[in-house]
Amino acid sequence: MHTNTTSGKTSGAAVDMAEFKLGWRILVLAIVGVGINANSSMLYAFGALTIPLQEAHGWERGQMQGSISFLFAGAVASAQLAGWLNLRHGMRTVTLVSLVCLSLVFLAMTQMGSSIVWLYVMFIALPLASLGTMQVTWTHLVNLWFVRNRGLALALVLSGTGLAAALLPSAVTWAVGRWNWQAGFVLLALLPVCLALPLALRWMAEPGERGGVADAQQASEAAAQRRQGVSFREGIVSARFWAMNLGLSLVVASVVAMVTNTVPMLRDKGLSAAEASSVFGAFGVSLIAGRVIVGYLVDRLWAPGVAAVALAIPALGCWLLLHAGATDTGLLIVAAMLLGVGAGAEFDVAAYLVARYFGLRDYGRLFGVHLGLITLASALAPMFAGMLYRSAGFYTPLLTICGISFLIGALVLLPLGRYPRFADRPAPTPQTA
Repeated sequence: MHTNTTSGKTSGAAVDMAEFKLGWRILVLAIVGVGINANSSMLYAFGALTIPLQEAHGWERGQMQGSISFLFAGAVASAQLAGWLNLRHGMRTVTLVSLVCLSLVFLAMTQMGSSIVWLYVMFIALPLASLGTMQVTWTHLVNLWFVRNRGLALALVLSGTGLAAALLPSAVTWAVGRWNWQAGFVLLALLPVCLALPLALRWMAEPGERGGVADAQQASEAAAQRRQGVSFREGIVSARFWAMNLGLSLVVASVVAMVTNTVPMLRDKGLSAAEASSVFGAFGVSLIAGRVIVGYLVDRLWAPGVAAVALAIPALGCWLLLHAGATDTGLLIVAAMLLGVGAGAEFDVAAYLVARYFGLRDYGRLFGVHLGLITLASALAPMFAGMLYRSAGFYTPLLTICGISFLIGALVLLPLGRYPRFADRPAPTPQTA
């Protein structure tokens, strides 16, 4: 017999504030955690550190760009380990240890030698050290605390990457200018232990661990959710799971390809560096807006339908970039904003879909597989885009392929069907899938 403790839907347009009153501390902690995670902090600080590292060690910029692939490779491995370790030792323990380890690796980077191999090794070590701070952990924790406002809560948490993108480059540039290149890594090392660790020690808890009548009710719902869903083995052989992975991987790969090529594409149209950067600035604004709007809507409407619309919108952005000229500034800004909507929607849609279609029984390991796949897609996309540009000498093939991929990726989600209703089952252990 199938049962379901809650529909997971919020009736009407109003936001149910009861969950936010209980879980706001978890939201703040998770936003900070997403922002200081190695994949966010190092990725967005990298541009500010590129020239200082080049001047200090004589590394070529092309060689240094290769380190991003090593960062993604470490993230793929970390995504698989995070869910298993969280299940075995508990999210709190794994996260606290990871925050300390992440700071230690950042400090170790101040002692890098002159060989570029040092940079590559450290970029692999960073995501491995911070595996307990990956989205696998934060989305799992938020899924436990939020049911009726799950989509909106996930959207708010994953906007932590936007805060990292907005704040870290300037902060690192200030530290390097005030002292030297090592100071940039010292600053990054301080964030996990001085900002995230105190919050995690004080606030990181699953529902029911704080006491109180309201929290006890929240704990009862969370306990029921942990018993509901498919096992890792059942999920990993599900056609629905792989259809979701395929669709979202196509979208992520296209987003990354467009993000890394939009500014040079605009320069080729005749825009100055400042004009191209200004146009692309609209991407970041729409990323956050798209993430929050989509998160709000999936709580109230059928999530694959909302996702299909949001993830197909960037195809129109590709079409506008293909046909708009240098003088069509308004159209170019709209194109960048349409790309941002798709980029903002993907992560919270993925976390929501995994929780709704496969449950929370083995969420950590299943979402870890998904995160590993889209990280791999992110790593391969720039190389594929570079090959296309070198073979053609212009961006038309890239825009065409990305536009088609956005549409296919969105359409693949529509056959996911109705949300399943799960029966209570024993909680998983590390030995059983």
